[in-house]
Amino acid sequence: MKLEHGTPMDIEGESMRIIREELSAMGVTLPPDQAAVVLRAIHTTADFDYAQNLWFTPGAVEAGMAALKAGTPIVTDTNMARSGINRTACEALGVERLCYMADPEVARQSKEQGTTRAAAAVDRWAGEHPGAVFAVGNAPTALLRMAELMEAGALRPALVIGVPVGFVNVVESKERIWDLCRRMGVPAIAAMGRKGGSTVAAAVCNALLYQAAGMRK
Repeated sequence: MKLEHGTPMDIEGESMRIIREELSAMGVTLPPDQAAVVLRAIHTTADFDYAQNLWFTPGAVEAGMAALKAGTPIVTDTNMARSGINRTACEALGVERLCYMADPEVARQSKEQGTTRAAAAVDRWAGEHPGAVFAVGNAPTALLRMAELMEAGALRPALVIGVPVGFVNVVESKERIWDLCRRMGVPAIAAMGRKGGSTVAAAVCNALLYQAAGMRK
């Protein structure tokens, strides 16, 4: 067995070449505006299902890139997703990476309201950054609370990245936020079905950041 060696950039470049080659063999042609996001998700997970289950509202990629170029913050539902978002790209654009899950006030509100910490964190997002890029990779309750606040006019994200993973309320939460975003004209990228996760949320953010910052990735 021959092992491939090289710099991290060499390895990533070869990985992307393999992904494109396999997609071509499968007869899959990615829309040009969506390709970088889908390729990054597949690269992160080694799961080619993302070529089909990542859905984009019209103009979502362009809207996300425009928001990031304007320095719009990214708010995530886990510190894992926040940590996976490229700091160098964020600094180049003046974008903050935020997560309120460990905030004591969020924990207090969650306990008082008898809700999940993720849902309580969304209330905090709405109060401080109602027009942020919201990346949800873990908690379907965050998407459901976002939908409630959007319908109430308390939240209008620059972009919704809805990619929670799991079995309970995951599919339903994605379908609800997707339908609502389409109805309200809010840009959205969602991994339909059960698949997703914090790493996918970070991957989608990074794909947009690299393009917005003009970084070769």
